[in-house]
Amino acid sequence: MTIQQSGLDIVLVHHPVLNSKGEIIGSAVTNLDIHDIARAGKTYGVDNYYIVTPYEDQQELVTQIIDHWQTGHGASRNPARKEALKIVQLASSLGQVLQLVTEKRGLVPQLISTSARVQEKTISYNDVRAKIQGGEAILLLFGTAHGLAPQVMNSTDYSLPPVGGNTGYNHLSVRSAVSIILDRLLSVQEE
Repeated sequence: MTIQQSGLDIVLVHHPVLNSKGEIIGSAVTNLDIHDIARAGKTYGVDNYYIVTPYEDQQELVTQIIDHWQTGHGASRNPARKEALKIVQLASSLGQVLQLVTEKRGLVPQLISTSARVQEKTISYNDVRAKIQGGEAILLLFGTAHGLAPQVMNSTDYSLPPVGGNTGYNHLSVRSAVSIILDRLLSVQEE
């Protein structure tokens, strides 16, 4: 099975993000986010999935989970999950991710944020899709808790429109939002 790489890197930011009061916090890493986002990323050909947390205990947790599925009992028990988790990389800050991606790509990637609310500098899914297909370096940012902190949002080049239905309710898990957005950006389009 050959997986076509997209040239897209994604980031799940755990700090700085907002809590329900709009205060800047660091959120906890969850096992489900590690697995499910890696599986979605691998399915759609994401190059790397970066998990950003500055907290050593959270970094240790991520490392233990990945090691279990890469070299531990999980590696032989579930080879598909082992394959998906190969795209996961841990970073202590968004700045570190930006440096890694810049070195890998040979140029600074465009930063595109996601949010459950409409933001300034909105770019359409079709326009981002065209950038990816044109080979542009894109770093797509997802926030945990109640979204990316203002300093992160202000540092991006663009923001995608919110994902949502027609009910007025919009509080998807980040895992669900990532899957929907990757499908919009990287799926095979019907003619």
